[in-house]
Amino acid sequence: MPDVVIPLYEGFTALDVVGPYQMLALTPGVRVTLAAERAGAVTDDVGSLALVATAALEDIAQTDVVVTPGGPGTEQALRGPIPLWLKQIHARTTWTTSVCSGSLILGAAGLLDGLEATTHYRVADLLPMFGATYVPERVVEHPEARVITSAGVSSGIDMGLRLVELLADRLTAEAVQLWTEYAPQPPFDSGSPARARAEVRQRADEYEAAARRTGG
Repeated sequence: MPDVVIPLYEGFTALDVVGPYQMLALTPGVRVTLAAERAGAVTDDVGSLALVATAALEDIAQTDVVVTPGGPGTEQALRGPIPLWLKQIHARTTWTTSVCSGSLILGAAGLLDGLEATTHYRVADLLPMFGATYVPERVVEHPEARVITSAGVSSGIDMGLRLVELLADRLTAEAVQLWTEYAPQPPFDSGSPARARAEVRQRADEYEAAARRTGG
């Protein structure tokens, strides 16, 4: 039974966790554990949703897959226990992965040095600080390094399905995709900075600035 651990920290973005969690937890034979510095409730970046970590990071010495979420709390998480934990546990993982700005946490653990990686577009300029080169792809795989990074928030669903294929097979992944009816048909074509109009990008910047001021 493959084990997947998703490390939580205060200020994570909910879909970064729940997106890949849903894909992986629905896969027969896969066991997903939410972990944190201490077991218990951990609050998301909005402040109105808490997920319960059923394990403490220090109690997990081995897992097959790690999915590291991003969110406004990433900056604080970089100074917490997760980077060191990732560095230690990566030696035994099959895949160590990230969603959104969670790639910066992988970078802080020394796992992206010399690699191309993706992340949320708002923090793409920070990847070189960790020896990585940003590429504007939705999912970036490095089988030789056993590392996968995915872009902003919703891309974690795509990466989750890819992990299902890697852990099981394509048929299983496609069945999970069907089971969840994941067939994106967004009403707008503004899901990336390359396609969004200037005024849309400006409004998104304003929303993020306001969220940071309020701690969300």
